[in-house]
Amino acid sequence: MESPALRTASQADLEKIAEFNRTEAPFPDHATLQELIEAQFVDCASATAVICDHAKAGGVPSLSCMELNEKANQLARSLRATGIGPGHVVALMVERSFAMMIGILGIIKAGAAYLPLSPDNPPARTNYMLKDAEVRVLIVHTKTAGRTPFDGTIVNMDDPGIYLGPKENPIIVNQARDLAYLMYTSGSTGKPKGVMIEHRSVVNRLHWMQHAYPIEGNDVILQKTPYYFDVSVWELFWWALEGAKLCFLMPGGEGSPLAIIEAIRKHRVTVLHFVPSMLNVFLEYLDGKDDRVLEGLASVRRVFVSGEALTPSHVKKFNNIVTNRIGARLTNLYGPTEATVDVSYYDCPSHNDFETVPIGKPIHNIKLYVIRDGRQMAVGEAGELCIAGVGLARGYLNNQTLTDEKFVDNPCNRGERIYRTGDVARWLPDGNMEYLGREDQQVKIRGLRIELGEIENTIRDCAGVADCVCALRKYSENVILIIAYLVCRSEVDIGGLKQYLKKHLPDYSIPNHFVILDKMPLTPNGKADRKALPEPVIQMKPL
Repeated sequence: MESPALRTASQADLEKIAEFNRTEAPFPDHATLQELIEAQFVDCASATAVICDHAKAGGVPSLSCMELNEKANQLARSLRATGIGPGHVVALMVERSFAMMIGILGIIKAGAAYLPLSPDNPPARTNYMLKDAEVRVLIVHTKTAGRTPFDGTIVNMDDPGIYLGPKENPIIVNQARDLAYLMYTSGSTGKPKGVMIEHRSVVNRLHWMQHAYPIEGNDVILQKTPYYFDVSVWELFWWALEGAKLCFLMPGGEGSPLAIIEAIRKHRVTVLHFVPSMLNVFLEYLDGKDDRVLEGLASVRRVFVSGEALTPSHVKKFNNIVTNRIGARLTNLYGPTEATVDVSYYDCPSHNDFETVPIGKPIHNIKLYVIRDGRQMAVGEAGELCIAGVGLARGYLNNQTLTDEKFVDNPCNRGERIYRTGDVARWLPDGNMEYLGREDQQVKIRGLRIELGEIENTIRDCAGVADCVCALRKYSENVILIIAYLVCRSEVDIGGLKQYLKKHLPDYSIPNHFVILDKMPLTPNGKADRKALPEPVIQMKPL
């Protein structure tokens, strides 16, 4: 039986969508990041800026705003002395430490854009990025020095000679339309692609966040996202624009619930971020812990999540374990690297009477479109999610073909530039957007569309299951199996699980094989690592 034809937007739909997209708001669109940070640091010069227990500066676990600013100024002058300025990209390869914050601020103050590099990257990948970005200067510290061969200038931030020059703010030489950072994401060709983000886009994103979720001097943001993933951008800059504080989690600590809990307790962290997969690990650790552990988290006001689809089971678990005990709230954010971190937000309900978790409404100066075959879809109908507005990247570095393919003229509003996400979504009647999956990864078996996310969510709702990821394994043209990988909090009877699934899913969506894991493999930024899932051992029945 064929599904009914999808409806395009009527005039009434278009008027509703226009109202949903009424996001125009003033922001300091001519300011650079360092201009705003320097103005704030004048007002809080002696206040604590950054906290780092594991990599102390001169034996001290914190730097004041004045100390941080002066060190960044001295580094900026050292960089300018090498000829660095607007239009240049300076690479940074450091661990989570004072060196990270001083390095990023110093690069921006020099007028350049920063390129964050993972110290754990394969040398060939790092070398590709350095050459693609035409990097002339690489900043390291002692722990990362020598990790990659480099023909240009290497600046070691542990060299005391860097910090001998004038401490005053250098003259600002860049503008709001200059690049703030260059961040590489995985490319379908196997070569990473460099996304170029301007100061103006970052300022808009941070200005919206302060409007929606204001922080002040007493707030402490936990910096736990690897700095080569774009979620780190708001962790690294938001506090500095508002006079709050930043606490660096120990390197590798993002995968340790115990390390996260201890950092929150010791430094009274109020705001932090999780990828949903890691949030689930964190909540599983907290589940069943006595009130003394939760009391250590009492300072937390807001937890942001992004990077993967947030499921109802995640939210309900958060409400039961965290919100109901310490009052912290959960906010779902959505956005690709190509649109400056996040473009939509949804404040999750504190009750458990809901069935879906939208990705929310557009942030300031961003518009969202659901488009199929060049036309906007009706409210409630699925299509490709496209983004317009201040947050859009300049494009991909040295890849005009891909830039022209992904950043296009809006067929529904000529003259407006949009980014094609490749995500499938739909407007809900209340103006929230619902994420439905990836356009280029729709799974079909024998012509039947399989929603792996639906299977995963259904399995997660089964008693005893802590987490689930499903994958498709193709063994031949005729043998295509759905494999469910489970992490269990208690013993799960697979036969009983299958019977449970038959009550909720069509037969063709029931996994063919189940694999029990001790823990879900995660990528460095906390997402479920589907590539690291083990190959299942399957015994084929003889013909």
